Amino acid sequence: MTDASLSIRHIGFLTPGNYPDEDPGGGLEASLKLFEAGEALGYDSAWVRQRHLEHGVSSAAVFLAAASQRTKRIELGSAVIQLGYESPFRLAEDLSMADALSGGRLNVGVSAGPPLHAELVAPLVFDGDWRSFDFSYARVERLLANLGGDFIGDDETYVVSPGNRQRARLQPYAKGLRDRVWYGGGSLRSCEWAGKAGLNLMIGSLTSGDAGDDFFKTQARQLQAYRAVLPPDKTPRVAAGRVIVPTDSADRRTRERYCAYAASRHERTLSPQGPRRTLFSRDLVGGSDEILERLLADDVLREVHELRLELPYEFALEEYVQIITDFAEKIAPHLGWKPSRDTSLDLDSLNFWKAFA
Repeated sequence: MTDASLSIRHIGFLTPGNYPDEDPGGGLEASLKLFEAGEALGYDSAWVRQRHLEHGVSSAAVFLAAASQRTKRIELGSAVIQLGYESPFRLAEDLSMADALSGGRLNVGVSAGPPLHAELVAPLVFDGDWRSFDFSYARVERLLANLGGDFIGDDETYVVSPGNRQRARLQPYAKGLRDRVWYGGGSLRSCEWAGKAGLNLMIGSLTSGDAGDDFFKTQARQLQAYRAVLPPDKTPRVAAGRVIVPTDSADRRTRERYCAYAASRHERTLSPQGPRRTLFSRDLVGGSDEILERLLADDVLREVHELRLELPYEFALEEYVQIITDFAEKIAPHLGWKPSRDTSLDLDSLNFWKAFA
């Protein structure tokens, strides 16, 4: 039975894309298989984090281009690309290429601000004093302009190549990709800026405590601020992320591991953390009935139509598949969701376990 207070029409999941130091190829292959499994289960989207100096995906565009060749329907997303190290033009080229390869399924999550690990990495990226560089929202605006497909130069500016003469603009031009850019809102200020820019908004399981000490009340205020400044002609998408780990079909040892994982992170949910007063929502780990009860009590989810599972770091492929399977089959239908897959799909294609063993 669906709770009338929730209307979740779109379900996605976010994976960290972890791999062992000695076998990055094997770990990335496992993440690609997870995207395939998500598509077969009817998930609407699959997202990957972009991280630097970690055992994870350092180039979301490259990974999603690969995922586009392993899937046919599911939307593919990055959450999020921190633009501090990126060239707004070169990144736009890479994303446009990946979108063309995917058939127009790419979603691009971005954020602004000084990049993480700047003291280590920035001197390797930039010439000159990187502290003087502009890491503001203007960097996002430059990316958006490049994705917009505007011609470069004047009416007489052409690029000539063997057998071709054309007006100069970023290639390939991915029509519609500009409207599939998301901003990772983690504060009142960033949500307001994203709203004024008319961008899609992603909010997650952590946020800034700039508007209070209660995670859900603070995030609700940020969402309200975002919607209050949206241009009248814009109806962008909003997606909320939560760490959700159902245990229904897991064996005893795996359930114990899941619970230990949640317990190790519980203390950080009790009060604002660090100088930025970061707030964390509690991980939802347990049986489907328990998780469903807590989701139905989440006031933020009452305000959105898209939910994204934020999968934990360092789990095995079979554990990730168990989690997204239990959620799709035992929880998501009670939130108002229906699988986005062809009902005539061959049932053998859903037998991941043998294929992934």
